[in-house]
Amino acid sequence: MDEFRLSSERRGGYTVVAVRGNLDIVTRDQFDNYLTGIRREHDRIIIDMSAVGFMDTSSLAIVVGHWKKLSAAGGVLILAGARYRYAKTLWITGLAYRLPLYDSVEEAMAADPPQPRGERNVTRAERPRRTRPPGRKGPALPGKSDEPEQ
Repeated sequence: MDEFRLSSERRGGYTVVAVRGNLDIVTRDQFDNYLTGIRREHDRIIIDMSAVGFMDTSSLAIVVGHWKKLSAAGGVLILAGARYRYAKTLWITGLAYRLPLYDSVEEAMAADPPQPRGERNVTRAERPRRTRPPGRKGPALPGKSDEPEQ
């Protein structure tokens, strides 16, 4: 995986923070400081995790902390592009179903206002399709489904 990098850009009413590399104990302080600076200036943040190669629980705690602070202040923190293989901690802890999480930045921006999965009642037709990772038991993943098409 490439070296750890953080960048941000304004897109619509959001600040998109792109993360590249591993989110772990080595990079967590840099990640936290970066998000703190962004959060002080902006209250609508999307974290683009599509280039994250690994995420540990210490970095997940950073995300949850910023999500709580933004939510308490009326802001929004959304995750986009997280892949099970590299960010398993989101699914193992169940936070993939609590935090607003979308397949891409574009989907996250289009879902205004964002809703945490499981926080509202949805019809079967609205329910995101999920699939389990190959050979794994446990929470299903957003995207594909093992349910037949209707």
